[in-house]
Amino acid sequence: MLHAAAMAFSQMLSPPLRRVLLKAVGLAILFIIIIGIAMQRVLAHLADSGAGWAEQTSGFAPHSVWAALAWVLSIMAGLGMVTGALFLMPAVTAFVGSFFVDEVAELVEREYYPAEAPGQPLPVFRALIEGVKITLLALVVYLLALPFILFAGFGFLILFFGNAYLLGREYFELAAMRFHPPAEAKAMRKARAAYVFSAGIVIAAFVSIPILNFATPIFAMAFMVHIHKKMSGSRAELIPPAR
Repeated sequence: MLHAAAMAFSQMLSPPLRRVLLKAVGLAILFIIIIGIAMQRVLAHLADSGAGWAEQTSGFAPHSVWAALAWVLSIMAGLGMVTGALFLMPAVTAFVGSFFVDEVAELVEREYYPAEAPGQPLPVFRALIEGVKITLLALVVYLLALPFILFAGFGFLILFFGNAYLLGREYFELAAMRFHPPAEAKAMRKARAAYVFSAGIVIAAFVSIPILNFATPIFAMAFMVHIHKKMSGSRAELIPPAR
């Protein structure tokens, strides 16, 4: 498993995957910026409205005090969105990754498994559904963990192991569905659930590293291609073709 992770990480630095990585990172950053700006505007508006309502209702303190309070709340909202973006990174990268999974898988299969038949690209609609599904499940994990963040890091454990399960499951199935119908891919994953979860822990560790986690969909898909191949009895070429 560690060897598969090392191969996936190493290939990320190769020119073909580096181009995919730059596209995925750029799209993820764009999504984060759009979400952050939209949410900050909404929260800032709510802060202004709340301060205005409190000023009119209470009649306490001059307008400048309420304006300063609204400004402070707006700043806190902005900082909160930066923190929230870190927690939402698995969800955002998972959605972005749905646009590139087949391109990544094809490059990995071509380089490390040239003697084997390549997988079939997922239908666009299927890939999009899987990406949305991962995104929604990651959001659920985030919302479940949020109330526990302040309790001795318990929320972080929920996030970590929740991401390990979800990302491991979904990226494995994406890799497996290139060679099997969806039902067979799910059955294969369930039959080796502990092993796939262990692989998911590697992905969760990767996504926990700031900045580097922008590359999660590329690393996760490349990694799970190797995991699926290993479970299928395939072996990677010891010396991959020159890049």
